[in-house]
Order: sequence, then C-alpha cells, then structure tokens
Amino acid sequence: MKMHKTVVIDIVGLSSNLVGEHTPFLKSFAASHGLYAIPPMLPAVTTSVQSTYATGQWPSHHGIVGNGWYDRTDCEIKFWKQSNKLVQSEKIWERAKKLFPEFTCSKMFWWYNMYSSADYSVTPRPNYLADGRKMPDCYAHPAVLRDELQAALGQFPLFKFWGPGADIVSTQWIADASLFTDKKYDPTLTFIYLPHLDYCLQKYGDDFSAISAHLKEIDGVVKQLVEHYEATGARIILLSEYGITPVSTPIHINRLLRREQLLGIRVERGLELLDAGASGAFAVADHQVTHIYLNDPSLEEKVKTLVSSLPGVALVLDRKQQKEYHFDHERSGDLVLVAEAGYWFTYYFWLDDKLAPDYARVVDIHKKPGYDPVELFMTSKSRAAYKLLRKKLGFRYVMDVIPLDATLVKGSHGSIFTGEQYYPVFMSTHNGPSTPLKATDVYHCIWDCLTEK
Repeated sequence: MKMHKTVVIDIVGLSSNLVGEHTPFLKSFAASHGLYAIPPMLPAVTTSVQSTYATGQWPSHHGIVGNGWYDRTDCEIKFWKQSNKLVQSEKIWERAKKLFPEFTCSKMFWWYNMYSSADYSVTPRPNYLADGRKMPDCYAHPAVLRDELQAALGQFPLFKFWGPGADIVSTQWIADASLFTDKKYDPTLTFIYLPHLDYCLQKYGDDFSAISAHLKEIDGVVKQLVEHYEATGARIILLSEYGITPVSTPIHINRLLRREQLLGIRVERGLELLDAGASGAFAVADHQVTHIYLNDPSLEEKVKTLVSSLPGVALVLDRKQQKEYHFDHERSGDLVLVAEAGYWFTYYFWLDDKLAPDYARVVDIHKKPGYDPVELFMTSKSRAAYKLLRKKLGFRYVMDVIPLDATLVKGSHGSIFTGEQYYPVFMSTHNGPSTPLKATDVYHCIWDCLTEK
C-alpha cells in the first residue's frame, strides 16, 4: 500500500469566528472542504495539544501536561524544553516508519522538535554567548539544513517569533523554510507551525479593528503554502490547537499563596525570587490553567479550600478528579486549577513591583516560573531604542522593556470553558470526520490522509 503525501498546517489560534471577510482564502477553503470544531482538551495549550495530535493519546499517557511543569527531582520549574523524548508515547511518524520503510517526515517548528525520530526538523534555538547576549538562531536536523535555510532566507528572526516585536515576519520565514525543505527532501508527511495569530489575539482578543490586518497576513501565508502543496498532489489538513478567547481579569494565584505564608521567597540583590523547592505550595501558571505543587502534602485540603473560593476559578482538580479529564500524570500538579471564561492565571508572586525579579521586565521564557503573555507588550519604544543603542556601542545592557501590568492581556486559552465560536478547528482536502471530533481523533484523521485510497 502506498502512502499519500500529506501536510498538516497548524494555524495557531484559529477559530471559526475568525474565518470570514478578513480571511478570504480560508473562507473559500472552509466552504469547499468543511470546517469542523474540536472541543478544547485540557489543557488547551501548545505543547499538550500538539503532543495529543501527534500521538493520539491524552496527556495522562504522553505526559505533556503543559508548556512547562515542576521537576520534582531537580526542584525546578521548567518551561519550553525541546527534547522530543519528553513525549512518552509513540508518534505517528514512528508508526508509519515501521509499516512503510520509504516514509519520511518533516517537522517545521512543531514543538519537542529536538532529537526527534522525524527525518527533517527545524525549531527555534538561540545562541547564548558568554557575555550574556542572546543571538537569533535555529536548530535543524540534519544540521546542514540550518545553514542552507539561513543562507537562502536570512537569519531566523527570533525576535519576531516572540516578544514585543513578534509579527508576520517569523511566520513567513517558517513558511518559506517549509517550502525549501519540501522541495529539497519531498517528505511524505509534513507538520508546519504558523504562530502569527497567537501574538495579536493575546494582545487584542477578538477586536477586529485591531486584528483584521493580521488576519489578512496569515491568510496570505496559508494561501501560499496550500497552493504549493496542492501542486504536489498532497493531501492538506488545516487545523489549530486552540482558539483564543477574550479575557479581562488576571488571577495572581501565587500572590494568594504567598499571603498565606506558603511560598518560599529569596531576596537576592534586593529583588525577590520564588524558591519552589522551599515552598509549602506554589503555582505554575500556564494561560488559563495552573498547576499547584505541594512540597508538604498535608497542605492539600487547606490549599484546595483556599483556591476553590477564588473568583474566576471554575475547577479545582485533585489527583482523582484529574483522571476524569485524562490529565493525571506524575508531572501534573497535586491540584490543577482551570479558569472561567474571561480569566487567566499569572505567575506573579511579588507584592511590590519594586521587588520584582529582574527577569520579570525582560523576555525570558526559561527563567520565569510560569507563562508570561505580557512579554508581548513594551513599556516604551524610546527605552528599547536606547537599550539597542547601548548594544550597538558595545556596552552591557538589559532589555528591561516589559511592563508588569497583566491587565494589558486581552486574549487567552487553555480552559475548556469557552463558546464554540472559539473552539479550535479542523479542515481537510481528504475526508471530513464522520463523527464529532475529539482532540485524540486528529491523529486518526492524519493517519487516514496518509493511508486511505
């Protein structure tokens, strides 16, 4: 049996309410092939959903319980790690390779993309220099692909991929890199990650006066990709991991725990740091989901009672209750909180902004003990220009231009409590699903594209 060339294009944040006059290509594609909603899984965040799509398993099985979690052995909170070995289930390309020796797979910026068993892969990977500078770069397999892509397309635009400068440039680079890789290697299965809507929707929510131009930009990139893959005879799947819902109210869960004397706080150079290993209980915030880890198990009932009455908290799941949502895993928090519509969780733990750690005011996705969408905003363009000037002149500098105002954020995701207009979507040039989709069904839809006549 021959496998059919297939491409899966992940348009991050796409939901049915966005498909319309500002996305004429997507509107036409949906009219021709159907648009199906996928009820959001828990947690509806990037790495968890992508891992479910790639394995057909829930987080309880593949182990990706969020974009980050607390490592109980290292006593460290770790976000945005990259090793594919963290995903503890067989991936769809591994199954295909067993059955079809000629099968090859390309992963273009899907997460957990380092040391994968995929044949070709590219992922963000900055260079951290000895003098403290962070230089834009990417990691590729085979290694020569990185050099070829950057020679053809220019340096990977890392500072356009995330942070206050994020825009269509990084998404266009990923699309062009995907086309380059397809023309060079002609993989059987390709996964492509297009992050552009993530930026504007978290900044502006569904304010079309602010996002219409961004919708047109992503629509053009998708059109470019689909037209290329249609010309190769590939079967095409367009989907999203989650939709982004409007929010207005941040929940500072760690501040609540701190007021109850449950956080371990260290003061270094006059600034406060969260000491997770020394805390009785602390929260790892991830959009509209937060994991609460207990170093002292006797605190469970106290903490559960404390957070259950917190405005904006829809669910408080202990270990037993997590099983109902296919979310029970050793990496999960002892308690998992899910936000109501309109709310999201911050990682903030300080009570006075003057004492906030230095990383709070910079883009630093690895040091922060939780996800921080405020990194998309900038305190002052003139301040940023001054910092860049210091860089060019060879002076040491800290790009401390990120505000500490969580109310700036207007869109979030992760919760299952959202209207259908904000559900993630699925579209395919092959067969549409015959029954209502679950997140685990996406795996089978991809497999059908690869194998059905």
